[in-house]
Amino acid sequence: MTSTAGSGRLRLRRLLAAAGLAASLLLSGCTGSAPAGETGAAGPAGKPQRNPDQVYLRTAPAAPQLLTGSDAEAALAASAALFETSPLAVAAAADDAAAIAAGAEEAVSLGVPLLLSGGGLAAELRRLQVREVKVHGRPEGGWEPLLDGIRMLGAQDPVRAPVAAAAAPAWSVLLGHEARSLPATRAVVAASGARMHTDPAADPRQDPETVAFLRQAPENSVLGIGASFGSPAEFGERVQAALTVPELPGGGLLAFPARRMVALYGHPSGPALGALGEQGIDAAIGRVKKLAASYQQYSREPVIPAFEIIASVASASPGADGRYSSLSDPEELRPWVEAAGEAGVYVVLDLQPGRTDFPTQAKHYAELLALPHVGLALDPEWRLAAGQRHMEQIGSVDAAEINKVSGWLARLTREHNLPQKVLIIHQFRQDMVRNEHRVDTSHEELAVVVHADGHGTAGQKMETWNSLLQVAPRGVWMGWKNFYDEDKPTFTPRQTYRDVDPAPWFVSYQ
Repeated sequence: MTSTAGSGRLRLRRLLAAAGLAASLLLSGCTGSAPAGETGAAGPAGKPQRNPDQVYLRTAPAAPQLLTGSDAEAALAASAALFETSPLAVAAAADDAAAIAAGAEEAVSLGVPLLLSGGGLAAELRRLQVREVKVHGRPEGGWEPLLDGIRMLGAQDPVRAPVAAAAAPAWSVLLGHEARSLPATRAVVAASGARMHTDPAADPRQDPETVAFLRQAPENSVLGIGASFGSPAEFGERVQAALTVPELPGGGLLAFPARRMVALYGHPSGPALGALGEQGIDAAIGRVKKLAASYQQYSREPVIPAFEIIASVASASPGADGRYSSLSDPEELRPWVEAAGEAGVYVVLDLQPGRTDFPTQAKHYAELLALPHVGLALDPEWRLAAGQRHMEQIGSVDAAEINKVSGWLARLTREHNLPQKVLIIHQFRQDMVRNEHRVDTSHEELAVVVHADGHGTAGQKMETWNSLLQVAPRGVWMGWKNFYDEDKPTFTPRQTYRDVDPAPWFVSYQ
């Protein structure tokens, strides 16, 4: 280097449209199949009659649903989503925190909904077929107008617990950070017995523990609570992805910020092109795992090992096609790619295209890029214009060509139902990417990395880093390269993560 310093989502969209989730988040009109726990006695129409003293839960499969709004609104919606009928409910004054806390404790112990004073309360009580309401606190104007003639029990009145629900509902509930301020809503969920998990990212695709929570009960309907999850349609699509898309090494479906990566760079043919080729496959896997582990103490995020494999190699001679680039046979790279995937190592295929364009070479590796643990890197230093030769000038690429690659790679990712892919842009001078502000970083399927690729002294490398930060497009993640021989000296893991600001998300070693 030279230095100067799918188909499942379509089905989900149809489900969401049919459910009308985008139109309304209040679920008081939702319906379900006959709940579990009905008695065997036949009614007038030959249907089993319900025990009027028993709580019945909704168990019918449903599209993912998202609840937002105030605690009173979300509690009503959660009750409508999770409970079919209940002879008893608990109500609390919406402006009385102590009353809500006491009501929540009682509702959970009884296994019945907790609802707050305000509009919609009477309608939900009628839908639930409530006969008695245990109240806590006193709203302005009293309870009587809100209960619509239903028998009221005071906080000190004894209450007979209803017959418990026969079976837990088939629901998995994800809580956004807003749920901390929704005690009544959380109580409704807990009273129903539904599985609950707090999603720290408010995106079911990102946190590996959230993905694991959903996949432990893939048949369950999913309920999200909190506006931080986005729109109902976004939430539904992300839940579907969390349930069906293969995970990245280290878990989850989004490359960053759920992890950082540390990679060996080079070509399997030998050491001349980088550290990757200094040993065979198994030894390279062991080496990069040890290298990534050396970074872990300096990162809150898991540090995942990676290979950056030079797939097309810049050449000094034009070759038979006059392109000054030698394409590796994808089948020659496959053993490295597949062994890495089996070992939990991410793979990035690096392109040095000469006088070929990046999109043409990227498509040559489509079969490998269709694997869930394989991303792509573009190296503009080796992108020549007509009449140019390697080592006589520094190559460059226009943002429009990069955007053609990113558009194609995003489509490939969608079509194959893949997790997010890393797309690296190597750079050590601002002019290596023309019109850089136009680089498209909007594809959710891609994590675009601007990778500082210069070598030299610590001062030169930091000068390059700061220069690239000034022009980096919005929405990119920053990467860094350490050179074993050319850097003076090579940064340690501590220096790479502590002295480089912000700490790079993708670090490669050449």
